[in-house]
Amino acid sequence: MTRATRVRALFALAILALSTFLALTQPARLGLDLRGGTQLVLQTRDSPTAEADREATDRTLEVLRRRVDALGVSEPNLSRAGDHRILVELPGLDDPDEAAEVLGRTAQLTIHPVLGTATPGTDTDRTAPADGATVLPDDSGTPLRLGPAALTGAEVRRAAAEFDGQDGSGWFVGLSLHGAGERAWAQLTGKAACAAPHDPARRAAIVLDRKVISSPQVESSVACGVGITGGTTRITGGFDQHAAQELALLINGGALPVPVDIVEQRAVGPTLGALALTSSAQAAVIGVALTAVFITVVYRLLGALATLALACYALISYAALLALGATLTLPGLAGFVLAIGMAVDANVLVFERAREEYAAGPGARPRTLRSALAAGFRNAFSAIADSNVTTLIAAVLLFFFASGPVRGFGVTLCIGVAASMVSALLVTRVLAECAIALRPVRRRPGLTGLAGLGRVRSWLSRRRPDLMRHRRRWLALSGAALLLAGSGIAVRGLDYGVEFTGGRMVEYTTTRPVDAERARAALGTAGLDRAQVSTSGDRTLTVRTERLSAAELTAAGRVVDELGGGAQKVRDELIGPSLGEELRRGALVALGLALVAQLGYLAVRFRWTFALSAVVAMAHDVVVLVGVFAWLGKPLDGVFLAALLTVIGYSVNDSVVVFDRVRELRRAARGTPFPDLANTAVLQTVPRTVNTGMGAVFILAALAALGGDTLTDFALALLIGIVVGTCSSVFTATPLAVVLERDGGASPRRSGRRPARRGARRDRWDTGARV
Repeated sequence: MTRATRVRALFALAILALSTFLALTQPARLGLDLRGGTQLVLQTRDSPTAEADREATDRTLEVLRRRVDALGVSEPNLSRAGDHRILVELPGLDDPDEAAEVLGRTAQLTIHPVLGTATPGTDTDRTAPADGATVLPDDSGTPLRLGPAALTGAEVRRAAAEFDGQDGSGWFVGLSLHGAGERAWAQLTGKAACAAPHDPARRAAIVLDRKVISSPQVESSVACGVGITGGTTRITGGFDQHAAQELALLINGGALPVPVDIVEQRAVGPTLGALALTSSAQAAVIGVALTAVFITVVYRLLGALATLALACYALISYAALLALGATLTLPGLAGFVLAIGMAVDANVLVFERAREEYAAGPGARPRTLRSALAAGFRNAFSAIADSNVTTLIAAVLLFFFASGPVRGFGVTLCIGVAASMVSALLVTRVLAECAIALRPVRRRPGLTGLAGLGRVRSWLSRRRPDLMRHRRRWLALSGAALLLAGSGIAVRGLDYGVEFTGGRMVEYTTTRPVDAERARAALGTAGLDRAQVSTSGDRTLTVRTERLSAAELTAAGRVVDELGGGAQKVRDELIGPSLGEELRRGALVALGLALVAQLGYLAVRFRWTFALSAVVAMAHDVVVLVGVFAWLGKPLDGVFLAALLTVIGYSVNDSVVVFDRVRELRRAARGTPFPDLANTAVLQTVPRTVNTGMGAVFILAALAALGGDTLTDFALALLIGIVVGTCSSVFTATPLAVVLERDGGASPRRSGRRPARRGARRDRWDTGARV
C-alpha cells in the first residue's frame, strides 16, 4: 500500500467513523408527509394600527408558539420564512381546519364600558359620529354603544375554562388580571356600579375580534367608585366545554400583533405517512440491491467493492442530513435514493476509463492494474466534477425557488451529490487500491473487471457505426419529437396542481373502488359542481376545487363515504391563489435560471458551441417531458418540478460526459475532422451511458412500483427523462455541436494537418488506445 493510499484510507475511516457516530446518536427528523400531521404557512399583513414588518412577524411567531403549546401537540416546529411568513408544523394533528381556526384568529380581546344602547337600525361595528362610541350587538342582538377599551388581552395573566355546578351557570372562563389591568378593572366596574340596576351603563362588554362575547352586569354588591378588586373576574355566555376551552386557549396565547392569512396548509394522515415511509424504504432496498447485482456482474471484484462503497455513501448521506438538522420528506427520500444512481455513475466513469487504460495497444506504454486504475480516476475526474456541478446548480435552484416538501428534495440531492463524490473518489478508490495490491488479484487481473472492454464496447469496436454521418436526420427526429410534445401541450393543455393554481385538494381512500364520473355527478348534486375528481389505484379518490369551505368539505366527505362504502381522508392541501401564482412564477424562474446557469458554466468549461448544444438538448428534454405528461393527463405539481429539475441535471450530465471526451480527443488529434471526433466520443461513452442508465432504471422502477401514488408520477417522470436525456445527448446535443462547429466553430483544417485515415483510426479504436 502506497503512502497516498494510506492517507486516503485514514481520511475515509475518519469520515465513516464520524458518520457512524452521528447515525447512532442523532435522531432523524421525518417530514409530516412521512409521519403524518399538519403544516400551515401563515402570512402577516398590515393592520390599521400596525405594520407587518420583520419585528411584528417575530412577535406574532412568539404568540403562535404559546397557542401551539396549548394545543398539546408533541414536537411542534415553528419558524419564520422571510419577513412576512411563518411555517408551522404540527405532527400528529391531521385536522388542518382545527389548527387554522385556533392559530389564524387574531384574538383581539378588549373590555369596554357600556355607554348605553344604540337606536334600533343603527349600523353596528361602526364608530358613531356623535360621541365616538363603537356600536356592536350583544349576544341577544341589542346594539350597544361602547366606550374606548379599558383593558386588553395583554393585561390578562391567565385564563381558564371552569365549570360552576352550584348556581347553574355552567361553563365559564375565569380571568386573572395583573399590573395595570387590576386597577383598570377596578375603575371600570366602580364607575359601572354607580349606574341604576337596569341601566345598560352598569354593564361591561368583553369583546373578542370585534364581537361581544359577554356583557355581564356588575353585581349590586359592588360599591360605587370602588369596583371589583383582587384582579379576578369571569366571562360567561352560555359556553359549552369546548367553546370555553378554546376561548381560554386564545386568551392565554395572547393577541396577535398583526393579522395573519393562511396561504398554505397541508395535512397527511398518520396511516398514509407510515405507508409512504415503508413503501419508499422497500423500493430503496430493492432498487439498490438490483443495482448492486448489476454492477457486480459487469465489473466483478471492483463492482462488488463499489457496492460496499455505495453502502458507505448511504451512511455518509444520512449522517450529513442529521448533522445539518435537515427534515427528510417523501420527495427528499426519493432524492436520496436517486443520488445512489449518481454515485453509481461516478464509479462507472472511473471503471470504464480504467478499462481503456489497461487495454492500451502495443503502441502505448504497458499498463498494470495499479497504473490503469490511477489513470482511470485521473481521467474521469473532470467529467465527474462537471456533471456533479451541473446537478448541484439544479438542486440549489430547487431549494431556493420551491416550497414545502419539494425543498427537502433539493437539500437531500445536494447532500447526495457531495456524498457520491466522497464515495466514488475516496472510498471506492481506497478499496480498489487495497484489492489490486493483493498478489492473488494481480495474478488474475480478469477478476477485477478491468481486463476486458466489456460486451457493449467490444461490439461497438467491431461495428464502428458512423452516427454523426446522419446528424441532420437525428436533428430532424428531435424536432419531430418537439412538435409532438408541443401539440400535446396545445391540444390537451397543462394540468397544473393546486400548488401552482391555488385551491384545495383532498385525497380519500375508500373501502371499494369508486368511479370518477359517478363521484363527480354525486358531488355536483351536493353543490360541488366545479370539483375535479380523479382516481388512482383501486381505492384512492382525489377531489380538487378552487375553494372548499368547512361545510363543503364535510359534504364532500359524506358523498365519498357513501359511494365508497366508507372513506378516510388521508391528505388535505390548501394553497392560496396568491401563493399559487408565486409558486408558478418561482418554477418558471427556476427553470429559466437553470438554463442560463448551465449555459454559463458549460461555456466556461467547454466551447460555446458545446454549451449551446447541451442547453438546447436540455430544453428539448424539458419540453418532451412536459408534453408527455400533457398527453397522459398527469398533473404538474411540486413533485413534478423536482423531477423536471432532476432531468435537467441528468440531461446535462450525459452531454458533459460526451463533450469531455470530445475535448480530450481533440487535444490528442487536432487534425482529425470534428464529426469523426464526435462520433468516436459517442461510441466510447455509450458503455458508461448504458451501465449508468441501467442502475438508475432499477431504482426508479422500484420506486414506481412500490413508492406509492405520489412517487409513482415522480419515478415515471424520471424514467421518461432518463430515456429522453440519454437519447438527446447522442442524437441532439452531439449532432448539433457538429453542425455548429462546421458553421460557426473553428475548422480543424486550419491547422494545416491532413485528417487521419479511417483505417488507422479504426486500428487505434480496436486496440483501445485513445485517439
